[in-house]
Amino acid sequence: MNLRNILVPLGAVGLIGFGFATSGWAGVLAVVGGLVMWGLLHFTRLVGVMHRAARRPIGYVGSTVMLNARLAKGMNLMHVVALTQALGEQLSDADADAQPQRYRWTDGSQSHVTCTFRDGKLVQWTLFRPEGGAEPDPSPVESRSDNPQQAKDAHEPRSSFDGRS
Repeated sequence: MNLRNILVPLGAVGLIGFGFATSGWAGVLAVVGGLVMWGLLHFTRLVGVMHRAARRPIGYVGSTVMLNARLAKGMNLMHVVALTQALGEQLSDADADAQPQRYRWTDGSQSHVTCTFRDGKLVQWTLFRPEGGAEPDPSPVESRSDNPQQAKDAHEPRSSFDGRS
């Protein structure tokens, strides 16, 4: 059993007791109002993350390399879903109590990041990049213009003062 399941309710009861001891029923109402606000803020964030994730395909992320760079041990699953803006493709059993839970996110180049969660916390992740992927073109992109004046103006430094009053 997770110790957080015991400490959070005990902390809430302790805060309510402290509010009653210092200010009576007005203190209890203030503490309960603060706890309700805290709960609503977390619920709103969760709904926003799930709303954005519902718009994207399951298991898809824009760049697995960027996801790999931003992951850290101990992140919770909701934070990873917020980073990817998509639900992960579940690789482990669908049973909610099965540990560890494994999810995969894949990008357009068929690279993928496989994340392992234990009790909702990220414990391990692996980046896979296929061999022989498409290499980006190293040649620089040149701007071309048929108008020589536009080409000349494009290379001149611009100032914020144009001389007009």
